Amino acid sequence: MMPRLSLGGRLALLFAACTAAVSLTAGLLFSQASERHFVELDQQLLSARLSQLRTALAHVDSPRALEAKVPVLRSELSHQADLALRIRGNDDTLWFDSRTGLPEEPRQPGLATLHRGSIAYRSLSERVTGGQVTLFLDITHHQHFLERMQQLIWLTVGLSALVTALLGAWAVRRGLRPLRQMGVVAASVNARSLTTRLPVAQLPEELAELGQTVNAMLQRLEDAFVRLSAFSADIAHELRTPLSNLLTHTQVTLTRPRSLDEYREALHDNLEELQHMAQMVNDMLYLAKADHGLLMPNRERLDLAAEVDALLDYYAALAEDAAITLRRQGQAHLQGDRHMLRRALSNLLENALRFTPPGGTVEVSVSPDLRVDVANTGPAIAEHALARVFDRFYREDPARHEGSTEHAGLGLAITRSIVQAHGGSISAHCSQGWTHFVIELPQPC
Repeated sequence: MMPRLSLGGRLALLFAACTAAVSLTAGLLFSQASERHFVELDQQLLSARLSQLRTALAHVDSPRALEAKVPVLRSELSHQADLALRIRGNDDTLWFDSRTGLPEEPRQPGLATLHRGSIAYRSLSERVTGGQVTLFLDITHHQHFLERMQQLIWLTVGLSALVTALLGAWAVRRGLRPLRQMGVVAASVNARSLTTRLPVAQLPEELAELGQTVNAMLQRLEDAFVRLSAFSADIAHELRTPLSNLLTHTQVTLTRPRSLDEYREALHDNLEELQHMAQMVNDMLYLAKADHGLLMPNRERLDLAAEVDALLDYYAALAEDAAITLRRQGQAHLQGDRHMLRRALSNLLENALRFTPPGGTVEVSVSPDLRVDVANTGPAIAEHALARVFDRFYREDPARHEGSTEHAGLGLAITRSIVQAHGGSISAHCSQGWTHFVIELPQPC
């Protein structure tokens, strides 16, 4: 299989072909112009000479009458050695031929180019009283000049193509140096070196935009790798505690024989731990789908106020036990996925109930512009934590981070993924004793 030609080689050949085409075209045009110029000069010369001979042959109507004019004719022809004369009568008989070996002249008057062996002639014929006069001009030296010119043109075309190919290859190699540098940088990128960037300021204008795009890609790769590394560490950390609990509890249970009720209780405790782990794995798979853009919400018309009321009814008993007031205000309709939006709002309500002190309030405000504000009274979230509350496995209270298996810290991350899948955004802020989680969804087109 023939190896594929490099980009530099292609550009060098293209330069060479363009140069050869331009040189050849220019040479051919110059050659044709030179040939036309020689034809014009020959025609002027032959016309001038023929005009002089026309006077001498004015009353010649027979070979006998021509004999008296032969000395005059030879005298006229002697001034230019490359001129020859032929005279024929009206009956096509040859009356006079100043030189042997001349080619056969055309029967029609006018200018013509003739060849006899290696000798070329330009002929001009004209009718006179007694017949036809033809002047021959030896133009062999003209033809030799044109042939040498054509050889020079081909030589020039070849040399210019070769020189252009070499210079083009050098220029292309020098011009593509930034691309090779980009290749070197790309080849040096690995899991241990994701901070490498292209020097955009040193790149040519044509490659600067590509360099910025590559740098942006490398930045995204670095961010994704950092998130993946952190996510993997968080998964290992979060699964370590329940797995350790399961191992310890099972080992303790098996240290000595126990009654059937004790084994049943131990299995029940293990089941709770396994259910929590299964829920954590399901949540992580859900987030993985969101990261790959695989969350495709169904679109149906929803009464947002009715959906919020249904969730408030579900959490009413839990709020009553904690002496927490639940209320909702506002109305709105939207096109969205009922189950996904319910899950997002449920996560926000569960989070609000968990951090609202007894006697506090949880309020859901729904605006016609599709803005949902889930607010609760209670201690404010620290300023440094507001930007991270939607991160996976993040929990503000360090005391709850170890040993707690009830909440894995994925609820708010799932909520953000659902909102983003609907084309919206979510944010958190605290003001005047209230903590607000605000969802903003796009208006329907």
